[in-house]
Amino acid sequence: MMPVRLRDFIEDADGWLYAVSTYDNDERVGCVLRYVPDDHGERVNPSGTRYKKYDFEDAYAFIAHNKPYYANLVQRVPIYDVKKVLKPDVEISHIANKHVRVQKLLDLFRLPQGTIGCTGSLLCGLEDETSDIDMVVYGRHWFIAQELVRKGILNGKLEGLSSDMWKKVYEKRKPEITYDHFVLHEKRKWNRGQIEGTYFDILFTRSYDDLKSVPAGSGTVIGKMKIEAKVINASLAFDSPAVYEVEHESISRVLSFTHTYSGQALAGETIEACGICEQHGSEHWLVVGTTREARGEYIISKTLLD
Repeated sequence: MMPVRLRDFIEDADGWLYAVSTYDNDERVGCVLRYVPDDHGERVNPSGTRYKKYDFEDAYAFIAHNKPYYANLVQRVPIYDVKKVLKPDVEISHIANKHVRVQKLLDLFRLPQGTIGCTGSLLCGLEDETSDIDMVVYGRHWFIAQELVRKGILNGKLEGLSSDMWKKVYEKRKPEITYDHFVLHEKRKWNRGQIEGTYFDILFTRSYDDLKSVPAGSGTVIGKMKIEAKVINASLAFDSPAVYEVEHESISRVLSFTHTYSGQALAGETIEACGICEQHGSEHWLVVGTTREARGEYIISKTLLD
């Protein structure tokens, strides 16, 4: 079987479904609980089994109480407890056959088989009428999809987000930057939109060939730090964690573990970033999103704001 990868879903021995949130999954899969079988659950799969959906905070509390041996910065499910792996790129044809809007996005992107998929509730067969479409695009093909989203919105084939939707996204993220600055950064990312009134986004995941160089593990904590630096490489700025290689007297990389600050700056731009400085070997990295709330931590493009 191919490695368990970011944005896959796994099912454990009890039928609980988790969204995979890391790449280092050889022994214990890093993930977040999303759905648990429940006779009173509001979601129903094609077989008629009901599930309860767990939001972020509730998922952590539920795991801490019921499976504390999984509890960590993210949940860590031992490989021997994994009953099934659901892969967005493998299931995409099946999903598109049932969902017209997903098929229309595939028709727009026209990407090779194996380079695009669909994750979230649609992957699990637990969607309802309020469900968004979470497309996954792998490796360099993500940037092709990004450009097609941009063109699609500009030429009217796709819809941009309304003011109300931007406010909803901002309130959900609760970032450490103002609403105006948040929207200014987000609008140029071209990684989200609406199709026939349904919200969708395109999520970056590394290709299998590019999994070996993923930043892994915590370093030695030096302390909180705010820097201003020039971005010299942003090719993995939409990954998780987002990686910005920077030109700075002491920091070589800025990493973001919160989706809010992925794609936040382009190569050549100057950023201001506040987070926790960690030592990794001979390098110092600035890590943003060291807690779930990422309070007091942020990345902004000073070039964009100027």
